[in-house]
Amino acid sequence: MNLNKVSDKEKLEICRKYYFGGFAFLPFLWMVNFIWFYKHAFKRNEFPEQTQIKKYIIRSGIGCLAWIVILVIWNIIFQVYRVDWDVVGDHLTFILPRGRP
Repeated sequence: MNLNKVSDKEKLEICRKYYFGGFAFLPFLWMVNFIWFYKHAFKRNEFPEQTQIKKYIIRSGIGCLAWIVILVIWNIIFQVYRVDWDVVGDHLTFILPRGRP
């Protein structure tokens, strides 16, 4: 979709839908929302819907960053403690790596 051919009100509606869609455990939508609308929110001349779009963009960026941090922390914890978790760690693993018992 070419955002240059869409009216400002439609941009706001799309931005709002992507923002609320991110709450359905879809942080990828927040990332797309942030990247897609950043130029329209911060690098364009003022227009009436811009303040609302900025709000959604900033919150989408924060939400996406929070998800990335949580996933990285979970990945580190899982890889460090998987063996210590014994059966639970094995059940959470799809492919059991060979290594220390």
